[in-house]
Amino acid sequence: MLPSYLLLDLETTGGNPVTDHITEIAAVRIDEGREVARWGTLINPGVPIPGFIAALTGIDNALVRDAPRFEAVAPRLLELLDGAVLVAHNARFDHGFLKNAFQRMQIDLRVRTLCTVRLSRRLYPQHRSHGLDAIIQRHGLHTLARHRAMGDVDMVLAWLQQARQTLGEAALQQAAAELLQGSTSLPPHLETALSDIPHGPGVYLFYGEGQQPLYVGKSVQLRARVLSHFQGDHAAGREMRLAQETRRVEVRRTAGELGALLLESRLVKELQPVHNRRLRRTGGLCSWKLSEDPAAEPLVQLVQGDAVQPRVSEPLFGVFRSRRLAEEALSGLAAQDGLCLRLLGLESGRGRCFASQLGRCRGACWGQEPLARHRLRLAQALAALRLQAWPFAGPVGVREHDAATGRSEIHVFDQWCHLATVRDEAELADALQARRPLAFDLDTYKLLQQHLLRGASGAPELIPLKGAARSP
Repeated sequence: MLPSYLLLDLETTGGNPVTDHITEIAAVRIDEGREVARWGTLINPGVPIPGFIAALTGIDNALVRDAPRFEAVAPRLLELLDGAVLVAHNARFDHGFLKNAFQRMQIDLRVRTLCTVRLSRRLYPQHRSHGLDAIIQRHGLHTLARHRAMGDVDMVLAWLQQARQTLGEAALQQAAAELLQGSTSLPPHLETALSDIPHGPGVYLFYGEGQQPLYVGKSVQLRARVLSHFQGDHAAGREMRLAQETRRVEVRRTAGELGALLLESRLVKELQPVHNRRLRRTGGLCSWKLSEDPAAEPLVQLVQGDAVQPRVSEPLFGVFRSRRLAEEALSGLAAQDGLCLRLLGLESGRGRCFASQLGRCRGACWGQEPLARHRLRLAQALAALRLQAWPFAGPVGVREHDAATGRSEIHVFDQWCHLATVRDEAELADALQARRPLAFDLDTYKLLQQHLLRGASGAPELIPLKGAARSP
């Protein structure tokens, strides 16, 4: 039928690949028409198996108690899938569960699929039903292990063998090849030829009927990432809606991952795509500033807007997208370390605070604890939230180079702010001479913490820059 394929069946705790889990796997590898491997195992799903599922499959909680978890058998499954097409009866179901199981391990499963339900429809169009029970009855097959993974695999194998004998190997190969060619479920209304999308790093924009993008994303492998959006068998509801609404795709190449991350963040804030949420939020940032005076009330002040800038002389603690989030974080520190909510400005009144009456405050509000000691403990609690001061004497550039295309870019930063991305010396000189105010952006700060200081994608090539003229 195919040069190499893995016929697979799963039993699960339910029908939702996002929330339910695998309880049994069975797989048979076929190479050049010959069975070369047969493997099956129960899986401990880590969640209770519903009673109706146990009654249907015979797999209950006791049976899987000592079975391995999916993470333990995943290497064997990947070995069997290597170079093979995944074949299953209702392949969307099995593929969806495998995608989600591997995603929980931070593994992006990429495999071609062939559904034997669709194959049966192609080979036997005169019949209306193509579920496994209907196939078993129609073709006179017999099993004592229905709804067990290996039993169902054997039934599909027996059906394929019978189809080969009655219709011929050529008919089977042709039908499988035609179905396999369309295995990636692209929307029929998609105007962009995804084969034209390049490999390598960059940003992609999904558009619907209008001019505002539906979604902006980034990837170090653009074509593979865009294609993954349209494999709806493993997607959540929001992802499936996005695939259905998308009419065209636009891509913008970058020289590396950092450039893609920066461009994605900027475009989301500028274009406000409806399906982006996290990066779309702008403005309203706030941070805590600690008073030097232990007797100050409140001991901390909320700094907002343009005043949120990492400084050496006036350290700030935490960056929050709203006053509510900032106060929740401070309240959490107070509860954890026995700090006084009233002295922090989170509770009104005078004298002994309510928390001290419950033994949750060490009593700085009524003289039980020295104010200087209370401030010291607050400073220690806030230390982990302190915004890091810019670690360089001035602006720096980070160079990225894409060997496949020869594209090079220099990203220019100062005081955690992204000033520009340039491609040659002339653009770099213009960027350094431009007088533009530095606007602190939380997403850029986090990106630089990861990529500039920790070298998430290897040690970056840093270029000290001089001659920058920036507004104070």
